[in-house]
This record gives sequence, C-alpha cells and structure tokens, in this order.
Amino acid sequence: MGRKKLERFAQNEVNPNVVQPGKEIFETIKGNWKRQQFKNEHPLVVELACGRGEFTVGLGRRYPDKNFVGVDIKGSRIWKGSSQASEEGLENVAFLRTQIERLEESFAPGEVDELWITFPDPRPKDRDEKKRLTSPRFLQLYKQIMHPGGHIHFKTDNTGLFSYTEELFSSRSDIRVERQTRDFYSSEWKDAHHGIQTRYEKLFMDKGETIKYLEFSFVRD
Repeated sequence: MGRKKLERFAQNEVNPNVVQPGKEIFETIKGNWKRQQFKNEHPLVVELACGRGEFTVGLGRRYPDKNFVGVDIKGSRIWKGSSQASEEGLENVAFLRTQIERLEESFAPGEVDELWITFPDPRPKDRDEKKRLTSPRFLQLYKQIMHPGGHIHFKTDNTGLFSYTEELFSSRSDIRVERQTRDFYSSEWKDAHHGIQTRYEKLFMDKGETIKYLEFSFVRD
C-alpha cells in the first residue's frame, strides 16, 4: 500500500466526520445519526457510492439545515470529501465507510429522510443483476431504512440500467414514480441537481451521454 494512501487512512481514523469500523461510534450510530453525529434534529440525507464526496459536500454547502452522509467502502475516496468538509467547517456533512449491502447495520428503520443513488456501477451482465443498486435486493433495503414518505433520487448515464429500473418499477405496486426523464438537463426538473455536478457526470456529458433521472418513493401498506 502506498504512503499517500496510508496517510489518508490515518487521517480518516482521527477525522470526526468519518464513521468507520474500528471507531466506537461505528457500533452505536444506528438510529443515532442526528443526535450522536450531528447533534440536531435536521433531516438526514444519504448518498450511496459517494466516491470523493463531491455531491455530498456540495449539498452540505447549499443546505445547512439538513444533515448529509456519503457512503462508500473506499477509505481513500472518503478522505477527499471528509477533508474538504472539515476545511470548510461543514458540520452537517459526514461519511460512512461500509458496504452498501450492510446499510441496515448503520441506519435504523425509518431513519433516512432522503436518499441519492448517483451514477452507480451499471453491472450490465445478467449474472450481476443482484449487485445493481436498483435491484429488488437493494430496494428492500432502502424500503427498510427510509422514513415514510421519503424520496429516493436515481441518476445515471447508462441507458441499460435506466431501462432495467423503469421496467422493474412498473411491475411493483409498492413504488410510486414521482419524476422521470431520459434527458435530465433538458427537462423541467434540471434544477433538482442543485447546481452540483460530479467529475464523473461531467465526463459522461462530455462524451455526449444524456443524464437519466428518476425520483421515487415507497407506497406503504
């Protein structure tokens, strides 16, 4: 492992806005994000596969009356967003280092008010369907941790993944699609990105890809 990566991991260990295995807070944070990490009762917004945290930090800047948690398994990526949030004094931004498959170990039922799935790995092979972040497996996980009435935002450049998601959602009675477009920046909802574009999103757009967007919520029994 390179020296730079080791230094970043060491900083994650002491940065208070990083929640990860080995820290005491990692074992007690479930159900306690607002009280223990943020020390307020503001809405909790989570971004999955946040990478370097560009979107999570951007949201934190723009909405000081909400709490934001970026989730990723890569400590070296989280370090970037964590350090930036610390430098800017964004106390409403934190990062969770864990696998998305294990979200229920870090968030209590109904704890998350809003969720963002931004440019996930499309996993195009049929055998990898269960790894897609909009597959039934993950939808059940989101349904468990989302607050009733909470909205989930899904953005992707990948037409195959978007088509798969559309077809899946149309077959489920427990999902209500709130907004849907295959050309986000030409749609009436283009401001829903809050003026924040990640490095990957810009790369996709430079290649001529249109950005697909879908916002949905769960219909409760």
